[in-house]
Amino acid sequence: MPYEALDSVVYTMDATAEGGRDGHVKSEDGVIDVVLGKPGSKSNPKANPETLFAAGYASCFSGALNAVASRAGHDTSESTVTASVSLGKTGEGFGLAVKLVAHIPGVDEATAQQLVEQAHQFCPYSKATRGNIDVTVSVA
Repeated sequence: MPYEALDSVVYTMDATAEGGRDGHVKSEDGVIDVVLGKPGSKSNPKANPETLFAAGYASCFSGALNAVASRAGHDTSESTVTASVSLGKTGEGFGLAVKLVAHIPGVDEATAQQLVEQAHQFCPYSKATRGNIDVTVSVA
């Protein structure tokens, strides 16, 4: 799918990171103000870029799911979306993969899968990652 330029800007947010994976990131409004750490520490866990990406993608996809479901006459306000973001080695260094799993109470599995596929076409994060990383979508 070709790149699609913005016709108009609805919202912009700045975040500034310092120190990479062992540093700090803060959004301009102060809502996010997080000390970062490398993945894997069980004794002193800290957020990392994958944590932040998973949270952003899950919430964006959940909003997209609610939007497409509402248009189709389904109430998905009680649904949940879990984004599992994996960091791994590739032939050229490192890359990401994402698994999105939606739980949609009160909707049969076939309809739920159809809604998730539609949300995947609509979600801005899905559009941004399409063709760049492996993203799978499913229902629980």
